[in-house]
Amino acid sequence: MKAWFVTFAEYTREANRTVYTILDGLSPDEREKERGSYYGSLSGLVLHLLGGTLFFHSLFKDALGEGSAAVTALDYPAVSLPKGKLSEAQWKSLGPVFESADGATVNFIGSLADKELSAPIKLNWYGGNPPSVPLSFMLQQLTVHGVHHRGQISQILDELKVDNDYSGINVAFLPR
Repeated sequence: MKAWFVTFAEYTREANRTVYTILDGLSPDEREKERGSYYGSLSGLVLHLLGGTLFFHSLFKDALGEGSAAVTALDYPAVSLPKGKLSEAQWKSLGPVFESADGATVNFIGSLADKELSAPIKLNWYGGNPPSVPLSFMLQQLTVHGVHHRGQISQILDELKVDNDYSGINVAFLPR
């Protein structure tokens, strides 16, 4: 099972690179324009996507604690994500943060002991029932969260007639 989670994390890293590169080719005005999505602009969607990854990492750290070898993979410089419209410098700063966070996800999953996949993640979601879910479930949630928001970005890019294709996991991502 862990091999599939690594596959999804590697796919996510590559898809996020592709999305960031495509959006980096747009003008700041195009990235910041209100698009009618819940998060407003393309930059808003990217910020939410990245913020979600960082949030999931915090849940993983809390669940496994400092005694886990996998948790050390999540040690990367703390970041404070900007809010609102992004300056060009703020936008440019997100690329390395994506790289760092996505790389940490791949390394974290690769470092997990099989038994850690069932570690309980405490949540206050779902109305408190259940009070926790296995780490494996949250790894699935992290993947689905990314696919969902990259799908929103893809729809907006389609409307702009900007070529994009990062929606499939090709054979390069087959577990080794």
